[in-house]
Amino acid sequence: MNQTRQPLEKRTEKIIFSVTILTACLVFLFWFFHNPVRNLKESLPGMDNRPAISASASDSVNIGEKFTSYISPFQTALTGKWPNFRGSDFDNICKETTKLIDHWPASGPKIIWKKDLGEGHAAAAIYNGRVYVLDYDERKKTDVLHCYSLIDGQELWRRWYHVNLKRNHGISRTIPAVNDKYVVTIGPRCHVMCCNSITGDLLWGMDLPKEYRTTVPLWYTGQCPIIDNNVAVIAAGGKALLLGVDCATGKVLWKTPNADSLKMSHSSIIPMTIQGKKMYVYDALGGLCGVSADEGDKGRLLWKTREFSPSVIAPSPVYAGKNRIFVTAGYGAGSALFQINRDGDSFSVQKIQLYKPALGMSSEQQTPIVIKGFVYNIQTKDAGTTRNEFVCCSPDNFQNILWTSGTTDRFGLGPYIVADNKFFILSDEGDLTIARFSTSKFEVLDKAKIVDGQDSWGPMALANGLLIMRDSKQMVCVDLKAN
Repeated sequence: MNQTRQPLEKRTEKIIFSVTILTACLVFLFWFFHNPVRNLKESLPGMDNRPAISASASDSVNIGEKFTSYISPFQTALTGKWPNFRGSDFDNICKETTKLIDHWPASGPKIIWKKDLGEGHAAAAIYNGRVYVLDYDERKKTDVLHCYSLIDGQELWRRWYHVNLKRNHGISRTIPAVNDKYVVTIGPRCHVMCCNSITGDLLWGMDLPKEYRTTVPLWYTGQCPIIDNNVAVIAAGGKALLLGVDCATGKVLWKTPNADSLKMSHSSIIPMTIQGKKMYVYDALGGLCGVSADEGDKGRLLWKTREFSPSVIAPSPVYAGKNRIFVTAGYGAGSALFQINRDGDSFSVQKIQLYKPALGMSSEQQTPIVIKGFVYNIQTKDAGTTRNEFVCCSPDNFQNILWTSGTTDRFGLGPYIVADNKFFILSDEGDLTIARFSTSKFEVLDKAKIVDGQDSWGPMALANGLLIMRDSKQMVCVDLKAN
């Protein structure tokens, strides 16, 4: 019996061992060849079918209800101006003659003052020694318009109002528009506010979702307002494509019909003169358009095209010369170049170029700079070998990249400006690079860490040799004046 049982037990053990080995081999082969993400798709903005924020969400907002004054009166001799998104001429070029540094001092960058802000990418406007920024206070649940002294960062006044918001990869992300009388802001939920730019007195407020059925963009409002001859120009979408509002009274002076139901994008309105016609150019969700800015027919839709219509648009349109407009966007959208033609009072649009990001110049967040017949830009992360590099190309062919900053100098989604014949380029991580302006090569003069945070995406402002920049939670003033 025992002799019979032993061979049986041995055979059983062999069978169990063989089955175990076979099972292990099958499990290993399944693990090795199985692709667990084969059915997954890249997550892009808008794919979650997030419902639009309705007008009812802002019914209880009392725009501009609260105010505090800290220093009054405030006197300053400074006259430098960066009055709106991309500066006085909407081109991100500082025209001041102040001589700026080529190299950082041995002691490092000279930080004049710092301010903690709510998480976001809202940036500053500067006007005659005053700095304006629209922030969101998460603890108090308020949109807050701050007015600071440029020279020392003292807060002069603030005006705010309660509105419930949640983080959406940052919250506030717009820049006020300011002149010697008025300051206009657009909050994350599309609340427009106009105040006296000196005293902070509230003049009027406008709830775009409630009054114009505006759809709040994916990451809240990114559109920066403009003031043209004391009229606030806003791209509402909804019931009106664009509208002009008297800054003194809040009266709507003109409206552009929105027959094609174009929606507000994260892009901003850029004034341009094309074919002898002054116009407001706007890259809306659903199409690019031009609206008359001339007194005789202000607000008239002059032309539009749907040939470049991404689902997410952050960069603003750029005038590329020769009656051409360059538009670009991230998330695989690429870029397009359009020619605007005129026959009497009629305008038409002709497509010159349309291409994907790996095939030429493209931008995800910042708006390119056109200067002296060349265009400069930080490439998108899906631009192939030039991803996140600073590049130069000719405006006649945006697929002809003349030079790049190379693989050792990549900047992410950071902003950049031109001043004193130099580029000032900010990386995601808060490193500020000074590079010589050139049409032939990228030449770094110096670079330094300014802030230790992340997502340094807010556009920079420069006046009187003082640069205002920020990361996701802090704004700083840096002295760039040469000794």
